Amino acid sequence: MNIIDRRLNPRGKNLPNRQRFIRRAKQQILESVREASSRESLREDGDSRVNIRGDSLEEPQFRLSPRAGTRFHIAPGNKRYVAGDRIPREESGGGGGAGGAGEGGEVESFEFALDRDEFIDLFLEDLELPHLMKKDFQTDDQEKLERAGYQRTGAAANLDLRLTMRLSLARRIALHRPKADEIAALEAELARAEAAGDPAAAEVAARLTRARARFGRIPFLDPLDLRYRRFAFVPKPATSAVMFCLMDVSGSMTAAMKDLAKQFYRLLYLFLKRRYRKVELVFIRHTHVAREVDEETFFHATESGGTIVSTALREMIRIMEERYPVRDWNIYAAQASDGDNMPVDNHQTVALLRDQILPLCQYYAYLEVRQEDDHLAGMSDLWRAYQRLAQDGYPIAMRRVSRRNQIYPVFRQLFSPKSETEATL
Repeated sequence: MNIIDRRLNPRGKNLPNRQRFIRRAKQQILESVREASSRESLREDGDSRVNIRGDSLEEPQFRLSPRAGTRFHIAPGNKRYVAGDRIPREESGGGGGAGGAGEGGEVESFEFALDRDEFIDLFLEDLELPHLMKKDFQTDDQEKLERAGYQRTGAAANLDLRLTMRLSLARRIALHRPKADEIAALEAELARAEAAGDPAAAEVAARLTRARARFGRIPFLDPLDLRYRRFAFVPKPATSAVMFCLMDVSGSMTAAMKDLAKQFYRLLYLFLKRRYRKVELVFIRHTHVAREVDEETFFHATESGGTIVSTALREMIRIMEERYPVRDWNIYAAQASDGDNMPVDNHQTVALLRDQILPLCQYYAYLEVRQEDDHLAGMSDLWRAYQRLAQDGYPIAMRRVSRRNQIYPVFRQLFSPKSETEATL
């Protein structure tokens, strides 16, 4: 289907120019959003304030230049000029320009707030999980059938006999419906009175007549007593996700390298929040030993010691087994390291990943951070070990970064619709 827009251009404006203006303004908003993201915590949930240049909000328009063309004016009389005088042209800011800035004036910025959904939609525009995912995302709530009380109509199979009989008994007691034993007793009493010629036989007969009439008017089971079990579809939350953040915090990991890792973790967390209603974070830092910590300790506390990556993987396995069963959680992991590891530990690290972690993970990303002057260094032993896993088809993605401005392009490479996950950097 082809759609042809035959609308006329707005007065003084051109549609292609307007589209270019919209694209340029949106690009500035995207850049501001990405810059704002670096100032927030991983779990930041409030509104985000972004800034764009005020001069970028002026939409281009066609205007007649005051310096060109021949013009004729009819003006009322005045005391300054007479016929034949040449009237000097007033100085202006130039043809077609958008005034208001003034010469030498500072360019003002425009600040506005984006709620969390708008912020994430802009920040993660055009991104999706690569093809290696084992399960599809459940972006919408599903529905499941649950008990929802009782109703007075329904299928016979849903009739609650116990509740129905209780209501029937309560109604008969409240309305004083005589029991069959009481009527039988009155009949026996009336027979004895008639046989003995007792004058009270007439009164007993009247009582028996009233009891039989009441017994007939008040049924044993009334339609009002019926109660059927009611079922209703209720929302079932989408499958939850847990994101494991693993990071080497030995002495070789500088504060700048940790900051690079933090930006990548933040991008992944925002991305998962866009797909899942509930996302939990688990922070595991390690040197030669590993432990679970809070976010503040994870990024800012310092430790010393060697590097043994397998300790972090064992801690992750332990936490998964205790708190995050695979049947209930989608598991994601992101590991940041400078590539250092004890050579004797590489084989054990690969075995843990291959046999216990990667079969359970939806996605495992390894980010190797380097110093800015070290971006041309060769591949580390840990990189080579992980690279063999990627080449064998295991769901692991690998990238290397050395500067802050590389984080977002690397993230887009990992999660763009056409992205391939083999290591290419």
